Amino acid sequence: MFLGTHTPRLDEKGRLILPAKFREELSEGLVLTRGQERCIYVFSMSEFERVHEQMRAAPISSRQARDYNRIFLSGASDEVPDKQGRITIPPALRTYAGLDRELAVIGAGSRAEIWAADAWESYLTEKETAFSETDEDGFPGII
Repeated sequence: MFLGTHTPRLDEKGRLILPAKFREELSEGLVLTRGQERCIYVFSMSEFERVHEQMRAAPISSRQARDYNRIFLSGASDEVPDKQGRITIPPALRTYAGLDRELAVIGAGSRAEIWAADAWESYLTEKETAFSETDEDGFPGII
């Protein structure tokens, strides 16, 4: 499970050192792809395969499913971290997420997300009030 917020930097070659807590889960390979809210989703290979199987179950007659699959999969890149735990984020994904040097890598349970640090701070500021006001109606039996 991916948890926490980490603040690595992107180097001049577009590489990121994965947070130490995430390296073991991702050491055999990972998939980077476009995420919602203009971040990059990071899946372990096994989790990506599970997500892909769910996507394959959607009917091909569904325009929304076709559109989502195209965007999600066309931006995907499989990577294997090097011995230092670094991965290269492809230029198209860096552009999509507006990545510069300062990053926020967050744990989101079954995946990690890579955000431009300023975009993450803006998102967090915008959503924290709604988070603090969430009641049981939003998550029955959990809160």
